[in-house]
Amino acid sequence: MKTAISIPDPLFEAAEEFAKRMGLSRSQLYAVALQEYLQEHKRDQITKQLDVVYADEDSSLDPLFVRLQAHTISEENW
Repeated sequence: MKTAISIPDPLFEAAEEFAKRMGLSRSQLYAVALQEYLQEHKRDQITKQLDVVYADEDSSLDPLFVRLQAHTISEENW
């Protein structure tokens, strides 16, 4: 698919230089960059959804586990 976009000259020049160094065509660079951008934002969205799901979950430790952990730590030699 062909498309036309407008970007600032300094960004275009930096992208051209980077693509040349990496041995990529301009189209390859923009496709990879857009794919990575979309994946990153998808991960961010998933994290936000999980935060909502677990926002009401009690994350405190059972007092028994806290006591057992404290007991175990006190026996270790440093």
